[in-house]
Amino acid sequence: MTVRIQEAASLRLDDIYRYTRDRWGEAQADRYITGMFEAFEMIEKHGPSSKPVPAEFGVDGYYFQYEKHFVYWRWLSNGDIGVVTILHERMHQIDRFRDDFFG
Repeated sequence: MTVRIQEAASLRLDDIYRYTRDRWGEAQADRYITGMFEAFEMIEKHGPSSKPVPAEFGVDGYYFQYEKHFVYWRWLSNGDIGVVTILHERMHQIDRFRDDFFG
């Protein structure tokens, strides 16, 4: 099983890295992103406690919180894990989520 970072999630990871680097330095940005990727790898082992995406989103997926971010993911048709998007806890979740899932 492979974890696949989908386009919206990849863009968000870039943004998270740049923001963290600019605010707290490169070492902290590296630690944060590395920790997030370690959490992605734990999905299949039920590491981060994932919850189903609420029905009002209209998609079959899951999410978990990694520090200040929510990671949204789903099972892909080939059995891999697709990380769909990553949103900061202060972002308007429903609008951003819909943009990234259906975008």
